[in-house]
Amino acid sequence: MADEIKYEYKTVQTVRGTDGLVISKMQKDGWELVEQAQGKLRSTLNFRRPKKPQPWFLIGVAATVLVILAIVIGVASALSGGEEKKDRADKPAAAAGEKPSAAPTPSATKSAATKVITPQNDPKFAALLKADSCDDANLDFATRHKGQTIAFNGSIVNMAPHGDYDTRYDFLLGPGDKGPNTTVGPAFKYENVNISGLGLTGKNIPATVGTGDKFRFVAKVGEFNADQCLFFLEPISTETW
Repeated sequence: MADEIKYEYKTVQTVRGTDGLVISKMQKDGWELVEQAQGKLRSTLNFRRPKKPQPWFLIGVAATVLVILAIVIGVASALSGGEEKKDRADKPAAAAGEKPSAAPTPSATKSAATKVITPQNDPKFAALLKADSCDDANLDFATRHKGQTIAFNGSIVNMAPHGDYDTRYDFLLGPGDKGPNTTVGPAFKYENVNISGLGLTGKNIPATVGTGDKFRFVAKVGEFNADQCLFFLEPISTETW
């Protein structure tokens, strides 16, 4: 039938406890929840939304414009290439005593790369730790600082075995000392990590860790999964506090 509604579908895996935030975010984007299956740690959410009709006329016009633009750029490039060769031929060689601009020293580059971002030295990171776990600030921060190091005081919100492993875990972390009662800040996640991989340090190093334990986390910034509202980190060190 011509009027039959066609849907697109999306399946999202979430960590238990973040289902409501993810569902709310997806509904704002026009998705309808059609099925929810809950596991021990993760939930599987199935969504659908009506497909938007394709504006074929506009697509055809856009394609024509792109073709014309490509021709114009090609002609301009050919003309500018000829002028550039002429300019190079007319310019005298650089003076023998002229020195190239100084490049950044290795020590300065290393210093910038190893800077640890904390709430004390970065106002945006401080604000992020008080924002909603699905806030766009998470994606912005992850994009700007991927691969860099952050440090914050937080606690373990949830901890569960990774897959079928007995000694490797998924950790859900939050800022502050509320543990499983954390309600603000990003949903930071360590995935598929054993206890030794946490890099435990400090005066009283525990033999093991669990939900509610408080630490100063030092970690490398990874990806932010906007569908799951999860901010992935890689552990560097975990200090008792």
